[in-house]
Amino acid sequence: MSDYSLHMTLAFSVALSVGLLTRFYLASRQIRHVAENRDKVPAVFAASISLDAHKKAADYTITKTRFGLIEMAFAAAVLLGWTLFGGIDALNRAINDSGLARYGSLVTQMALLASFALVSGLLDLPFTLYSTFRIEERFGFNKMTFRLWLADLFKSTLVGLVVGLPIVALILWLMGSAGKFWWLWAWGAWMGFNLLILVLFPTVIAPLFNKFKPLEDDLLRARVTALMQRCGFAAKGLFVMDGSKRSAHANAYFTGFGAAKRVVFYDTLLQQLTPGEVDAVLAHELGHFKHKHIIKRMVSMFAISLAGFALLGWLSSQSWFYTGLGVRPNIDPTVAASPNDALALLLFMLVVPLFSFFVAPVAARLSRKHEFEADAYAISQTDGRDLQSALIKLYKDNASTLTPDPAFVKFYYSHPPASERLARMAPVIESAA
Repeated sequence: MSDYSLHMTLAFSVALSVGLLTRFYLASRQIRHVAENRDKVPAVFAASISLDAHKKAADYTITKTRFGLIEMAFAAAVLLGWTLFGGIDALNRAINDSGLARYGSLVTQMALLASFALVSGLLDLPFTLYSTFRIEERFGFNKMTFRLWLADLFKSTLVGLVVGLPIVALILWLMGSAGKFWWLWAWGAWMGFNLLILVLFPTVIAPLFNKFKPLEDDLLRARVTALMQRCGFAAKGLFVMDGSKRSAHANAYFTGFGAAKRVVFYDTLLQQLTPGEVDAVLAHELGHFKHKHIIKRMVSMFAISLAGFALLGWLSSQSWFYTGLGVRPNIDPTVAASPNDALALLLFMLVVPLFSFFVAPVAARLSRKHEFEADAYAISQTDGRDLQSALIKLYKDNASTLTPDPAFVKFYYSHPPASERLARMAPVIESAA
């Protein structure tokens, strides 16, 4: 093994170890902090959140975080098994020895990626089942039957094959045929694919899993339409989604791209909030568009993915990248049926999250800043008291803890904790009253 391979192995091992220890440390802090504050509702919520609801949120958070510790440990062990312990190498050799090479290199590489995805999916299934039918069931959130879960699994797998296989095949083809700057063409294809999904998701993909019907409440539809007109926002339709058939959690969101944008309300949200509160929640989402948060995130995603493809383009040609991660590359360039492109893709997708984990707090902080800006916009367009009461209801009904650990928040939270959001709103609402 070369020095570069040893350096790769060392960097990978350090990133995995430090990342895992950091995750365990933050999760332990979260569990301890939530448990210590379990028996007393914070003063700011005392009038609106009962002690029982506060305890439920604490127990739900602690249970999910503890379960997350088990998932993290298992995922780290699986990652080691795939890489340094030779799992991907063995799978690659088995595919190469299977006789698939006679169908061409693309088929061989697709078989490697498909086999990896199948095994990974099977390893994840017990955790998904336990989370859905034990944890979510225990706290009253799961509304899915096992039959519906199986139907969702089948449909999501089918969608993944129909949508995912063509783009993966195209990227692999570009890696092998587009020359030195294949990564630039692959990046363009990937961006085009993502934009296409934004267009197709609301009308083609989402209806496979949920029923969407036009918003029938005339009063609410009039309020929402007036709000969007006031904010200069156009949507193709207002829809209600049957989210209650899977979960008691509530939400609302925009979907689609350009003229195909839709406003979607979970039926659970409409059951829990007043029309004024629905207005305020929608105004918050409109605030993201008003401040161009969506465009900024898309541009950031484009830039980051371009850098990622460029890095992959360089790493894929370095033999130490493979050997340092426990994989013997297909080193014979005359054997057209066994290139390294799929191996490079696979290893890159496994390794990059280890290193990007350490910059997650930067993205989380920016996201929380955007949430504050969207809150401020909602207060300027609707009654701020409606936004306050809506947030409290959503935190309560979703069993979101009111007392998260500050370090955990800074590292992970894409949305500010309830106490911070309400504290930021209060002076503005009081001055407007």
